[in-house]
Amino acid sequence: MNPGLTRYVARRLIQAVFLMLLITVLNFVIMRLAPGGPAQFAEDPRISNDVREAMLESYGLNDPLPVQYVKWLRNVVLLDFGYSFIDRRPVLEKILERIPASFQLSIGAFLLGLLGIPLGIFAALHRGRWPDQLVRIFTVMGNAVPHWWLGLMLLVLSATYLRIFPLGGMYTEGNDTLLNRLWHLILPWTIGALGGWIGYSRYVRSEMLDVLSQDYVRTAHAKGLDSQTVLYVHALRNALVPLATMFGPTLVGLLSSGVLFEVTFSWPGLGRMAVDAAFQRDYPVLMGLATIFPFLGILANLLSDVTYGWVDPRVRYE
Repeated sequence: MNPGLTRYVARRLIQAVFLMLLITVLNFVIMRLAPGGPAQFAEDPRISNDVREAMLESYGLNDPLPVQYVKWLRNVVLLDFGYSFIDRRPVLEKILERIPASFQLSIGAFLLGLLGIPLGIFAALHRGRWPDQLVRIFTVMGNAVPHWWLGLMLLVLSATYLRIFPLGGMYTEGNDTLLNRLWHLILPWTIGALGGWIGYSRYVRSEMLDVLSQDYVRTAHAKGLDSQTVLYVHALRNALVPLATMFGPTLVGLLSSGVLFEVTFSWPGLGRMAVDAAFQRDYPVLMGLATIFPFLGILANLLSDVTYGWVDPRVRYE
């Protein structure tokens, strides 16, 4: 491995560890100090004093706050996020059950959103003409409307009036087939991909216009290379390299915005789980999710930065 890259990755990993520690401290303090904190479950008047004390001791809620945090962190390092207040199941087990559903939604929307790349290229090649104007109008309108609201409107229109798509959920009860699941995914994927269509198309259009105005592109034309070779071999490759830095944040954005999408489409993923845990005051589950989401975000950004250096050898890690 490149020594510069090794030092860069090591430095980023150390920064990531400190950042994660800071995030967990903030999350832990906020959860503990929030109105109706974790100890509230023991305030049920129907519970005897002996049972209340046993429950508080079982969850470690009698210890000072710093001691509670250190114990919680030690368990998290061992992949033990504690037990849910609601059903007493291990938090990690509950999270692992929901991850496939969230990834199914996010990865599908991400891949569909990549169609924004050819859309941006198409707009750049027709600069100033009606195809370019259409793409620009689409991106402006897409940015002006909240995607969760658009999803809600599409859901009402297609499921209630037109009856084209289902009202929500992963599959129709009694019909758990691949086609039925895809039918349920079309709307969430389409709404989730909107961000990619808008963001990638604008970015790629701008990069393509910049690259096409460079001297080396004019030189390639002057040498007699045909337009297709200049476009796909010289211009397009350089225009797409910076996109590597956008893939990580895009995936993180889809996962974090999954709360709204999963609630809108009744999707049983991590976002829906977070909302349910918040309403039920299931603090161990909330802490587990509040730890895993930032971890995935930091990991995705690190991979994105490393990938950028891999696809563009001109990048130097100092």
